[in-house]
Amino acid sequence: MADTGTTATDWQAWQQSWDRQQEWYMPDREERFRIMLDMVEAFVGTEPRVLDLACGTGTITARLLARFPGATSTGVDLDPALLAIARGTFEGDGRVTFVEADLKDPAWPALLPYGAYDAVLTATALHWLRTGPLETLYGQVAELVRYGGAFMNADHMIDDTTPRINAAERTQRHARMDRAMREGALDWAEWWQLAAKDPALAAPTARRFEIYGAHADGETPSAAWHAGVLREKGFAEARPVWRSPSDTLLLALK
Repeated sequence: MADTGTTATDWQAWQQSWDRQQEWYMPDREERFRIMLDMVEAFVGTEPRVLDLACGTGTITARLLARFPGATSTGVDLDPALLAIARGTFEGDGRVTFVEADLKDPAWPALLPYGAYDAVLTATALHWLRTGPLETLYGQVAELVRYGGAFMNADHMIDDTTPRINAAERTQRHARMDRAMREGALDWAEWWQLAAKDPALAAPTARRFEIYGAHADGETPSAAWHAGVLREKGFAEARPVWRSPSDTLLLALK
């Protein structure tokens, strides 16, 4: 995957490596993306204008365009390393625009190429935010989604009213992850160690750890909390449309 000076960086290989690392945590990851795009088609059709929020390497954008070639996507993120992979992957694709922005900066929506979107999609990202900044972000998202459009967030959402269920699920999940690691799976830290060794990603990786640190400082409130805040911020309806034992895909309709 590294750039040796004689060959270009293989961005698709980095995409696949990122996918495998994420699947170590979420073996049903592709299922949530399938349901997410089912809901996009159901509510806004097959040629949507999409905002890929906290886009990372462009995982959602890649699946969006593979299923809906007539779609367009704006990816927004602050992580310089993941954005480097995203830009390298989609270079020359006029359907895709990437914006580097801090979602905790009140001015970030002004950096977008459009003032309204058919759908705003995000996955496994907003748990980096605490509830106060997330409430503010949901208000901004509500202003960006057109009437009849949709917002979807797939992430870890913990229901604190079920502690025994939560504990059993966590134990089982971590046992599966341990088995996968013994079989050669990379975890988050190991993946970033590899990225730091790639000449094309070493500097962006160093910058991303200066920005974020090693771990999320966010929170993982329940799906009911997310749905309630989204309705308060201007969405007409909000509820889960998919769930695994640990994660939720929550849809809000403007």
